[in-house]
Amino acid sequence: MRWAVAETGDGGARLCPLDQDGRPAGPVVREPSLAEAVRSRPEVERWVWRSTAEIYRPLSAAGVRVERCYDVQAAEALLIGHEEGQSGQARSLAAAWARLHNLPVPPDAPTRAAETQPSLFESGPVPLPPGTDEFDALLAVYAGQLARTAKTEHPERMRLLLAAESAGMLVATEMSRTGIPWRADVHRELLEKLLGERFPGGMEPRRMAELADEVSRAFGESVRVRPDLPNDIIRAFARVGILLSSTRKWELQRIDHPAVAPLLAYKSLYRLYTAHGWSWLEQWVHGGRFRPEYLPGGTVSGRWTTNGGGALQIPKVIRQAIRADPGWRLVVADADQMEPRVLAAISRDPGLMEVAGRGEDLYAGVFGGDRAQAKIALLGAIYGQTSGDALTHMAELRRRYPAAVAYVDDAARAGEEGRLVRTWLGRTCPPASIASPEAEAQAQAEGGYGSTSATRARGRFTRNFVVQGSAADWALLVLAGVRHAMTHAGLRAELVFFQHDEVIVHCPAEEAPTVAEMIATAAETAGRIAFGTTPVRFPFTTAVVECYWDAK
Repeated sequence: MRWAVAETGDGGARLCPLDQDGRPAGPVVREPSLAEAVRSRPEVERWVWRSTAEIYRPLSAAGVRVERCYDVQAAEALLIGHEEGQSGQARSLAAAWARLHNLPVPPDAPTRAAETQPSLFESGPVPLPPGTDEFDALLAVYAGQLARTAKTEHPERMRLLLAAESAGMLVATEMSRTGIPWRADVHRELLEKLLGERFPGGMEPRRMAELADEVSRAFGESVRVRPDLPNDIIRAFARVGILLSSTRKWELQRIDHPAVAPLLAYKSLYRLYTAHGWSWLEQWVHGGRFRPEYLPGGTVSGRWTTNGGGALQIPKVIRQAIRADPGWRLVVADADQMEPRVLAAISRDPGLMEVAGRGEDLYAGVFGGDRAQAKIALLGAIYGQTSGDALTHMAELRRRYPAAVAYVDDAARAGEEGRLVRTWLGRTCPPASIASPEAEAQAQAEGGYGSTSATRARGRFTRNFVVQGSAADWALLVLAGVRHAMTHAGLRAELVFFQHDEVIVHCPAEEAPTVAEMIATAAETAGRIAFGTTPVRFPFTTAVVECYWDAK
């Protein structure tokens, strides 16, 4: 049973049951409390609402847990992408309503700054046209989306994708509220050990200042060289006869000069200081938790991003501050060789599926034991590496696994020709004329759209998209499965982190073995649900630790 629900603006709600076509199957009910309206109807299998980020957040804060939902805003983003290749277009309820009635589409509200402290005021949704009832608009848009879904190339796959994306929205909201257990005292000790004392007035910490002095002395400069300013460094090297095009690590490492070592050390500490230093700690960690705001589907491939906080780029050394509560553990699970296994499943290559189903190291089985060669070849096929060792081994890969290589070759060719490219479930990569930020950046690096090199870059992007995007869709199903299993088993365990191919669950020590088993089961179930019955297995490497640092 599905019910639609919308807020009334005074903390209340309007809601009604829906039939299979998304039409009202009963009277519209008014309730004085949104939280109580949802809490009092545990029999509802799926709630249909405007936006999980806007509606489930206050519900979760009130202690209301929803098993499943349908996020109209998330669905609109996927459907408009599938229909027109218009990734990144407006996706609000108001935008969907406008498309339904052939009206001018209002832009989405600007992304608000991440909230690291409670806010007095919440930004409202994009307004509907005057006189338009929000609940009526919700019902009409939802019914329209169901009809649009039925017209997609693979309706059942698209329905699964919409459900998975909505499930990801629930998980993201709950993880943002729960937060990652974080020891601020350990973090401070690490900063003092690595950076030295923190000076007042925004001055660089001691160790960085020492390294900056070493860099200047290495040039024999009477004027201080600022190692945090690339142009300063490039000019300093030029004065000693060394020409640089950038201050990237790989370019500096090729130079034989006494400034290189302290400069590289400074750059490493500078990244730590600016991205996860004392200011970051004071802004983001409160009450023993780091609570990032996750943005499911933040990239065109479906991978998540965050709204500030850098949760998906936590330096390895700082992971020492991520520690379980007393008596609890972190279950850290990494998907093994996820993308090659997904390629096997979506390409239906018999040989690669057989290798991916043996329950062993996939790379070790691809070329009969030459693991290094196999890894280079497979990743070269997925990422479009066409030179060096990857090219050398590609012929053998093509001979042994022709369907797998043809699958990514076809995706690359479609991208080069400006056609739409989709994941297995139907997430769509926009054409070059409506490029994603990731594809745009890659094309500009290759000389801009229209150039031969940029066309090839586009092909490399879409070659990887079909695999990486399908893997992201599978990962959503894994998250949904783990969340469902833990809830129905009555565990106290909580999902606290997700990044591409890694999941972290925080749980009482006695629950850790059960959680690890649930993750493994969810991975295999997700593979079957997403890709059908194949021999391919999706194993996880799991570590049960008190400190995240110890899992790697």
